[in-house]
Amino acid sequence: MSISVVILSAGKGTRMKSDTPKVLHKISGKSMISHAIDASKKISDDITVVLYHQAKRVKEAIEKEYKDIKFHIQDVENFPGTGGALRGVKPKYSRTLILNGDMPLVTSNSLKALIDGDGDINLSVIKLDNPSGYGRVVIENRTVKQIVEEKDCNSTQKEIDSVNGGVYSLKSELLERYIPKLNNSNSQKEYYLTDIIEMAVEEGKIVKAIFVPEEEFKGVNSKLDLATAEVIMQKRIKDNLMLNGTIMHLPDTIYIDINASFEGESIIESGVSILGKSKIIKSHIKSNSVVEESIIDNSSIGPMGRVRPQSHLKNTHIGNFVEVKKSKLDGVKAGHLSYLGDATIGEGSNIGAGVITCNYDGKAKYKTTIGKNVFVGSDTQIIAPVNIEDEVMIGAGTTVTRDIKRGSLAISRTPLKIVADFFYKFFKKAK
Repeated sequence: MSISVVILSAGKGTRMKSDTPKVLHKISGKSMISHAIDASKKISDDITVVLYHQAKRVKEAIEKEYKDIKFHIQDVENFPGTGGALRGVKPKYSRTLILNGDMPLVTSNSLKALIDGDGDINLSVIKLDNPSGYGRVVIENRTVKQIVEEKDCNSTQKEIDSVNGGVYSLKSELLERYIPKLNNSNSQKEYYLTDIIEMAVEEGKIVKAIFVPEEEFKGVNSKLDLATAEVIMQKRIKDNLMLNGTIMHLPDTIYIDINASFEGESIIESGVSILGKSKIIKSHIKSNSVVEESIIDNSSIGPMGRVRPQSHLKNTHIGNFVEVKKSKLDGVKAGHLSYLGDATIGEGSNIGAGVITCNYDGKAKYKTTIGKNVFVGSDTQIIAPVNIEDEVMIGAGTTVTRDIKRGSLAISRTPLKIVADFFYKFFKKAK
C-alpha cells in the first residue's frame, strides 16, 4: 500500500534531562529517530520528520544517514502540541501514518498492522497495568469513541487501562480537514492530535482500535526508559544472531551494536562488546574483549583484548591486554601485553609481550610496516615510521629506530654489569 509517514520529533524531552535532543539519544548504536525512520522506510518512500527543538542539530544528524527524508518545522509559538505539529504537513499519498520519534522499538510488522486496519482512522491501543501518564481510550466493540488526555481525565476515566499508543493510520483527506479545526481549549492550551478522533466519531467515521504490543509502542522519555529499551533491543539483536548460527556465552552480558554484522559460525564469550560497523567472520571473541569498527576474519581475540577502529585482523590471534588500532594483521600472533597502532604486519610474524609501536610524536601519527615471518622479542619499542622487512629477528628489549633489512638480527642492549656482594654492602649484612 502507498502510504505517507509523518514522524513527530519536535518536543524538548525535558524528562531526559540532557542537552542532547531526545530523539538523538542512541540505542544499540543508532539514534531513536533513526530506528523509527528505518521501520518507516520498510513501508513508505514518503517520510516527513517534524522538528522544532534543536531542529538544525536533529536535521543534520538525519541527513548524514539518509538522503530522502523531508522536514517540517513546527510553529510551536502559535500552535504547540501534537496537533500543531501536523499543521502545514502535506502527505504525498491518500493515507498517512503518524508515529513518534521516541519509539525506537516499533517494528515495520506492527506498523503494517495499523495500515491494514479497515477504519477511516486506525488507532494504536496498548493495555497497561498502570496507565498513569497516558491518554485513555474509550472503546466500544473495538471501535474508538473518545480519547481523553491524562490531565483532562475524570476519576472514572482514569480507571480505563486502554491507552493511546500514539500511532495513527488515517485517510490523508481527514488529516487535511481536521487539523485546521483543532483548538487549544484544554488545561495545557495545546492543540491535541487526539481531538481528531472526536471529530471523526461525530462525523460518523469508523475509528478502529488496533491493539499493539506495549514493548514496541511505549515512548522513551527518560534515561531509565532508555536503558530499558536498550535491554529489549539487545535481546532482539542477539536472539537473531544466535538463530543464525552465532554462539554466545551468557548473552545477557554481551553488547552487540545494531550496525555490526556476522558471517559464518563465530563464538562470542561473556562480557564482549562489538561496537560500530564491525564485521565478525568465523572468529572467536573471548571474554571481556572489545571490537570497534573493525573486521575480524577467522581470528581469535582476547580474553581482554581490544581492537580499535579501522583494524583488519585475518587468520590472527591477539591475546590478553593486546590493543590494536588502525592496523592490518594477517596471520599474526600477539599473545599478550602489546600495543600495535598504525601498523601492517605480515603472515607468520610473532609479536612478543610488551611490544609497542610508537606511532605518535605529539604532532602526527606514523606507520610501522613489519613483513612476513618476523620475530619481535619482548619489550621491544618500534619507533615509527619504520619498515621491517621479511624474516627479521629483533632481540628482546630492543629499541628500533630505523629500517631493518631482510634476514637481519636487530638488537640494542646496554652491557650487563654485575657487582659481586653488592647486596651485603648495601644493606650492611654479613655474607
